[in-house]
Amino acid sequence: MYKQIISTFSPRHFLPLYSGFTLVELMITVSITSILIGIAVPNYSSFICKLRVNNEISELNRLLLIARNTAINNRQTVTLCHLDESGKCDTNWHQQLSVFIDTNANKIYEPNLNEYILRVKSKIKTTDKLHYGIGRTGVIYAATGRLAGWGSNGTFRYCPLNYQNFNRGIRVATSGRLYITTDTDHDGKDEDRNGKELTCR
Repeated sequence: MYKQIISTFSPRHFLPLYSGFTLVELMITVSITSILIGIAVPNYSSFICKLRVNNEISELNRLLLIARNTAINNRQTVTLCHLDESGKCDTNWHQQLSVFIDTNANKIYEPNLNEYILRVKSKIKTTDKLHYGIGRTGVIYAATGRLAGWGSNGTFRYCPLNYQNFNRGIRVATSGRLYITTDTDHDGKDEDRNGKELTCR
């Protein structure tokens, strides 16, 4: 008799007669998930964009440092630019960039003169922009570490599509020194050394 009473009230008798979600519960779950995705995706896109810009600026900064340090250490002229199909520097800064020994400082890669490429940087994302000065075709470092030639100084401006607040840049001074832009007034946008917000044309 005692065993029969225990078996009557065993846990299996309290299980629900159905399992799973009702249609209302499913609709509520889908709605909440959609709201969370709607909030998270824009923030995630912004995060990815900012990360990309910072990585590109860091890589470009390293490339410029390699060019300057090699010029000083090897006592040779070194050029950074994009090389076209004929080996000449042009203004397509968004394409692959090359650092090479440029013995005659003519911004032409000439292997027959024992010039050689030191380092290359991959092209940037297609939708982004990278400018340097106005009409500048190359950054040339003399053996002293200073820029060679008139009008070689300028500012690299990296501008991601639809995210103007994330514009960043590197100022290349005549002395050869580099200055990465920062958000000096803490408004979420980078400013140059004169305190002006970095913009792209």
